[in-house]
Amino acid sequence: IEEGAREAGAETKLLKVKETAPEAAINSNEGWKKNTEATRDVLEATTDDLEWADAIIFGTPTRYGGAASQLRAFIDTTGGLWARGALIDKIGSSFTSAATAHGGHENTILSLNSVFYHWGMLIVSPGYNDPIQFQSGNPYGVSHTSGNGTIPPDDTALAAARFQGRRVAEVTSRFLKGK
Repeated sequence: IEEGAREAGAETKLLKVKETAPEAAINSNEGWKKNTEATRDVLEATTDDLEWADAIIFGTPTRYGGAASQLRAFIDTTGGLWARGALIDKIGSSFTSAATAHGGHENTILSLNSVFYHWGMLIVSPGYNDPIQFQSGNPYGVSHTSGNGTIPPDDTALAAARFQGRRVAEVTSRFLKGK
């Protein structure tokens, strides 16, 4: 996603939210453990980052058909931004992965979009605006079946992610020029 946004000329920040799970839970899942190690040096998002951005793209693993509690906890810190209208007219988009093919991909994306609606944001989905979407198959946002981290994204999933990032950046640029 970030690569596609940068290809379209966007300035990006790749951030993570605070990990709140106990170490024992993380270590019990090899994919989660690998991701935690791989993202150890990634900075944690703050509400200032949301205010800075013209577009916000949330990604989360699906947990029981919804966003992970860590992302939900971060979202719950944004009441001040919401009260001030600080996120109104920003662009929003989302993506996910789930362990299984029917593990709640679309529901997770739609639930994140619901947050954007409450914030007064404009949602940009990939739709079926590029041939890659007919291969990846999710017009709401990129989703990947990860097998609990044992199935890495393939070339199709990565191309769909780049497309979504590029599309969000291009639409955001056009929107800002028209403001």
